[in-house]
Amino acid sequence: MGFNFKGREIETDERGYLVNTADWSEELAEAMAEAEGITLTERHWDIINYLRDEYFNNGGNQPNTRTIIKAMSEKWGEKVKQKDVYELFPLDPSKQAGRIAGLPETKRKGGY
Repeated sequence: MGFNFKGREIETDERGYLVNTADWSEELAEAMAEAEGITLTERHWDIINYLRDEYFNNGGNQPNTRTIIKAMSEKWGEKVKQKDVYELFPLDPSKQAGRIAGLPETKRKGGY
């Protein structure tokens, strides 16, 4: 499978996750998000950048939704609720945001 981006086929698995994390770019993330009906805002980017930082700088860690909520509550200086992050990434913040962030699919179940 693949994702057509700027006339080039970016290889993905059957669920749309990048096969090669090095293929990722912010422009590609925007195109992937748009294909899923999401226009990326600063808050979307906060989550995407947090997930990428955790994965690449913390031994492949892929935070679940509860951990994302805690991290964004701290970053945004407010009490973030589960519905807040699901409004940003309705198909599951940890999985959908991870896919758009160019990370491999997480193998854990659920996010809460």
